[in-house]
Amino acid sequence: MTAGRSMQAGTTGAGEPQAPGNPQAPANPQAPGNPDGPVALVVDAEGLVCPWPVLKARKALNTLAAGAVIEVIATDPASYIDIPAFCDTGGHVLLDQRRDGPRFVYRVRKGAGD
Repeated sequence: MTAGRSMQAGTTGAGEPQAPGNPQAPANPQAPGNPDGPVALVVDAEGLVCPWPVLKARKALNTLAAGAVIEVIATDPASYIDIPAFCDTGGHVLLDQRRDGPRFVYRVRKGAGD
């Protein structure tokens, strides 16, 4: 996958469940309030439950170089624990974690270890 494209439900490949929900547009990487750099991929994990949000985040990060930033959008409340734990154990940096209505939004910078 190339930088700037998002991983949307139904486009991830064989064997992964397809999530219902609204596809998310990529965040504006040039927005003035984005000091963490451009978002390379937006990972839509809406409607998926543990462990799928983490697995989709890992798959997205595996396609990128160290230092790249992804945004993960999930609806599973467990992701509020799972994504930070994934970052800690995987050597990634959790740049931002917030709730936007029913969605949990995370910005993750890929570490050098993967």
